[in-house]
Amino acid sequence: MASWNSLYLEVTYQVLGWIAFFSWSFSFYPQVLLNYRRKSVVGLNFDFLVLNMTKHSSYLIYNAALFFSPTIQRQYHEKYGFGEMIPVAANDVAFSIHAVALTAFTLYQVLIYERGSQKVSKTCIGITTIAWASAVVCVIIAWPSHSWLWLISAFNTIQVIMTAIKYIPQAFMNFKRKSTLGWSIGNILLDLLGGLLNFGQMGVQSIDQNTLVNFYGNIGKTLLSLEVVFFDLLFIFQHYALYPVKNEEGGQTILSEQIAPLITSSDKSQSADV
Repeated sequence: MASWNSLYLEVTYQVLGWIAFFSWSFSFYPQVLLNYRRKSVVGLNFDFLVLNMTKHSSYLIYNAALFFSPTIQRQYHEKYGFGEMIPVAANDVAFSIHAVALTAFTLYQVLIYERGSQKVSKTCIGITTIAWASAVVCVIIAWPSHSWLWLISAFNTIQVIMTAIKYIPQAFMNFKRKSTLGWSIGNILLDLLGGLLNFGQMGVQSIDQNTLVNFYGNIGKTLLSLEVVFFDLLFIFQHYALYPVKNEEGGQTILSEQIAPLITSSDKSQSADV
């Protein structure tokens, strides 16, 4: 089995990984606290949350299975070489567990706080249904031959696709509203830091092992980091460059967003009466 060649790089790997864990984990709390403070989830896209739950659940299955299962680890080594290190670290598993729990809690907030006319779209429901139906089909295919590495790789592929898709509804919603109000920028900044550190952690392992196997051996983690960085930079551009909103204007903006449809409907009703 592979081992670290440099104690310094091993420590660096662990430090980067756990800083990434805390950064990504803390990235959930600004949105949760913002929802609690406003007692509203107006501005938070529900499709994003549902797709995010599918994404993190799939990623948890992949990380936990590869990290804890000797059988899957053996299949990994048979495919990529017994001299290669398992590309999933303890911080990856811890993050996935925390991410599923916090996403579930945010979905709970959607049920108890003011949400206006927002709802989960039929497109999101369709995508989620297809994703989990595909997962079930993969389980059925993998079961007879015990192709567990292939199976969890399928879950890894699902999380990569969900990561690419999940940000799109929120980005489009920000564009349509010409505002990022209700969408926490603190979440994005911490998410970006976690993505960069996650990628750096994989780089450190590659330097120590003098191989790029951990990048394509865990292509899901590689693509996850790249997708996170890309979309987070997009959200940062939207928040600070395209649709900047002063804090003191926040309450008025939310109020106007909630009242405007009522005023419009009232005007139409009066016009009809005349």
